[in-house]
Amino acid sequence: MRSDERRWLDAPHVALLAFPFGTHAAPLFSLARALAAAAPGAAFSFFNSARSNASIARSTAAAGPAPENLRVYDVADGCPTGYEIPADDPEEEVRVFLGLTPANFREKMAAADGGRKVSCLMSDAFLWFAEEMAEEMGVPWVPLWTGGPASLAAHLHTDLLRLTIGAGKQDVPARADEHLNFVPGLSSLRVRDLPEGVVFGNLNSEFSRLLHRMADKLPRAAAVALNTFAGLDPALDVEFAARFNTSLPIGPLNLLAPSPPEPDRHACLPWLDRQAPSSVAYVSFGTVISLPTAELAELAAGLEASGAPFLWSLKDECKERLPVGFLDRTGSRGLLVPWAPQVEVLGHVAVGAFVTHCGWNSVVESLEGGVPMLCRPFLGDQRINARVVSHVWKIGIGFEGGTLTCSGVEEALDVILKTEEGKRMRERAGKLRNKAVRAIDQDGSSVQNFKALVRIATGN
Repeated sequence: MRSDERRWLDAPHVALLAFPFGTHAAPLFSLARALAAAAPGAAFSFFNSARSNASIARSTAAAGPAPENLRVYDVADGCPTGYEIPADDPEEEVRVFLGLTPANFREKMAAADGGRKVSCLMSDAFLWFAEEMAEEMGVPWVPLWTGGPASLAAHLHTDLLRLTIGAGKQDVPARADEHLNFVPGLSSLRVRDLPEGVVFGNLNSEFSRLLHRMADKLPRAAAVALNTFAGLDPALDVEFAARFNTSLPIGPLNLLAPSPPEPDRHACLPWLDRQAPSSVAYVSFGTVISLPTAELAELAAGLEASGAPFLWSLKDECKERLPVGFLDRTGSRGLLVPWAPQVEVLGHVAVGAFVTHCGWNSVVESLEGGVPMLCRPFLGDQRINARVVSHVWKIGIGFEGGTLTCSGVEEALDVILKTEEGKRMRERAGKLRNKAVRAIDQDGSSVQNFKALVRIATGN
């Protein structure tokens, strides 16, 4: 065998396994690109479903081709072309996919990069079985947790929470307003803020069982990478350092490994240029959430009553559910678009408030812009994120009763955009933004943790 062939075979080969649903795969792919650029002598293989890979390719097209040492592979997801998620069983596609794992990953990994042996296995933290795969291969496992730190702490303490509070009820239990003083780092949060499947809801759902298994496996990982930054939640920094072999906060990922700005197809930024500083309410509930018709009408009425200029990212098919005459009455101070370049919008000086579902990516992007939030969470980790935003960091407002009302929207916008308390929220948000920026400076904590991750992944 030639010496160059031997060097090729002996070079590190990192396999990355994605969870191809929601917003999970994109952060892992961004991390893969950053790792490949930082370690050109190593090979990186990214495994994901064809549908999710196609979506990532479209959204990252402006970034140009991936590094030559990063290759992308499609794995079977069990969903035929044209598949639509059943309205009465939204977990079906996840269940079908997980039924194929880990065999679908093993099959593609066996042939990836010419069959070169994998030296490190990275994965979305949801894919708990990657720990067993890594153990069989005799290589380190490094999961990436893409959500917020508070929700991760809740999942790590699922057994303690169930033992202390009780579990198995479909609805929030009678102890819903009790604080979680017995869980490290979560004393400001309440039982009702927990994600479904921890102590209430369906504990036997696909996600509940998956996350419970994940919590059992994470402490066995060589390191756990986190999409957060040191100092955002100091008590949880301490908790994760104690729970994990190595805790590596490397976020915010879109600052650590930034993508080029996406095209502003609907001229949101020029419109914002014409608005006063910190005056605009930006409204977006992400790509998955669709507001119930009643709440959509209440939100529209609240925006109208507030008198504030607003930029609303709203799918075209939802516009027909708006109150009659709303667009005509607010057209001079409102802009409705089917999509907005969110990172750039939240970074614009005119934006003073963000009406959001509090998905972790949106929360982090709002932090990066220093923008206070109006929180209307729906599911998963969104409630716990919203509570952290409003009661721990104190840079946002929740809605009484958990749903949007005209008066609630009007009052919350008035507080954030027009009062001294709103000014203090912006100041606190600005301090968190500065921490995030420092974390990704040359000598910042996230950059240093990323360098440690490179060393672990490549065996150097």
